[in-house]
Amino acid sequence: MQQEQLKELFKKNNALLTGHFKLSSGLHSDTYFQSALILQHPTEAAKLAEELAEKIKENNIEIDVVVSPAMGGVIIGHEMGRALGTSAIFTERVDGNVALRRGFFVNDGKRVLVVEDVITTGLSTREVIDSLKSSGAKVVAIGSLVDRSAGKIDFGVPRYSLLSLEVKSYKEGECPMCKNGSVAIKPGSRK
Repeated sequence: MQQEQLKELFKKNNALLTGHFKLSSGLHSDTYFQSALILQHPTEAAKLAEELAEKIKENNIEIDVVVSPAMGGVIIGHEMGRALGTSAIFTERVDGNVALRRGFFVNDGKRVLVVEDVITTGLSTREVIDSLKSSGAKVVAIGSLVDRSAGKIDFGVPRYSLLSLEVKSYKEGECPMCKNGSVAIKPGSRK
């Protein structure tokens, strides 16, 4: 799927919004990707994961387990596990910190693919990486449906996205939409 086709898929599913938004990072933007509106359709989720998994396979990256942050990464992470023939687990916030729970663990030396739905600042991806390092896991690649930084964030490992574009984000005090009197809405669920 070409990048324009993916943008159209987001638009068709009302998952690419324009307006004034407060992102989960706290930043403001005029563009919001709500991947859950596409990923609610198992056929679409599987197709997107297969396409992203193909990028991993083409680059000969060996994966033992897929790890995603809850909530946004859970569905695409699960589908990536299916597409790559591996297990797929997720991290959650516990007292403000990202951790594996529910009996999930990653053994020392396991090769991990961290998968997100949308990367903006890379904070949640970094938190997942940091939580896995303490277990001895080796993060070997990052995957996402959308990269809002156009590849500018360096995680120290290869990264792959289906849609990579630069979408401007602003700190609240520097947001031109706020300065014009607009009030940001928060479509996502993380506080």
